[in-house]
Amino acid sequence: MTRFNIALIAALAGSALALITAQHEARLTHIALEMAQGEMRRLDADWTHLRVQQNSLSAPGLVDSKARAQLAMDAPVARHSLHAVRDPATGELRLRSVSLQGNAAVTAAARAATPGPQAAGAQAAGRAR
Repeated sequence: MTRFNIALIAALAGSALALITAQHEARLTHIALEMAQGEMRRLDADWTHLRVQQNSLSAPGLVDSKARAQLAMDAPVARHSLHAVRDPATGELRLRSVSLQGNAAVTAAARAATPGPQAAGAQAAGRAR
């Protein structure tokens, strides 16, 4: 009977230690979860703040005024703009100047100065930057 009692006491002590360990791990997991949720709430608030700030800073009027004041930029003038147009039949890329006065000489000069399709595409991409 004593061996049986000693075996029961050992089993009881082992199960008590296992219970204490499990509760401790559950507490640690709960604390880590609470900390992660707090961090999530903080990051969500930061994200919302950044989205509001982005929306306010990307307003067209604000962008235009900053471009004019800080970067000394102006709106493009039609006589100074070139447009890349792809010919649907041949697929060749042509540069064309668009003018309000319909300046045919500028348009003809732009067409004559246009190299082949690959070089014209590279030039148009360079001008777009």
